[in-house]
Amino acid sequence: MTLTYMKRKPGLLLIPFFFFATVTFAQVADSLILAEGRIVNAETKEPVTAKITYQSLPYGNMVGVLNNNSYSFPMLEQTKYSIVVEAAGYTVAKYMLDPAEANAERKLVKNIELSKGITSNVNLAVGNVIRLDNLIFQVGKSKISEESYSELNVLNNILKQNPHMVIQLEGHTDYVGDAKENMRLSQARVDAVKDHLVDLGIAKSRIKTKAFGGTVPLSREDTPEGHRMNRRVELRILENN
Repeated sequence: MTLTYMKRKPGLLLIPFFFFATVTFAQVADSLILAEGRIVNAETKEPVTAKITYQSLPYGNMVGVLNNNSYSFPMLEQTKYSIVVEAAGYTVAKYMLDPAEANAERKLVKNIELSKGITSNVNLAVGNVIRLDNLIFQVGKSKISEESYSELNVLNNILKQNPHMVIQLEGHTDYVGDAKENMRLSQARVDAVKDHLVDLGIAKSRIKTKAFGGTVPLSREDTPEGHRMNRRVELRILENN
């Protein structure tokens, strides 16, 4: 290694540049928290290979994508991260990782359990709640996007295969903006889903709706990712004799 020194002034001790680089690197390393965990089936606890996407909040300056049944990545000590886990046949899992929750070994360990999404073999027990993660609306509107039709077709088939099943569609928005408008929008969205299913031949009496607006958030993070997590429609099984 070649070291470069500046001209020495009387009484000045010169220290090679690599010393400062080493100190800086050590300082950065000391500020890191290691996030790690396993991805498993919520029922069987068996490993599930998934696409794992993480990014720093609120601007996503640091982003990573993994394809595995576990994850491990460094987090800056003062920076929260979002993590999204996607696997075929499972509901998308979205979480916030807060470095403040790290243990004494500077590790934040969070195993993520994936539940079956709205598929033909989903658990239809009374009381079960299923998030319709592939149900997409235009921003601020109740018009259903065409990308949502495949999931609604699956739901339609399930309802037809279980003729005594009664469901409740529950609409949620984020908590930003006017509370009354959020309540109106969440109601309009579940009404739109109900109308779509009725058009496909499902009896109105089998589909209840309930609007929550922004009163039941999944996240209190005032970030785009946090708000995105809160905007959702959930399906609750009320009856299934």
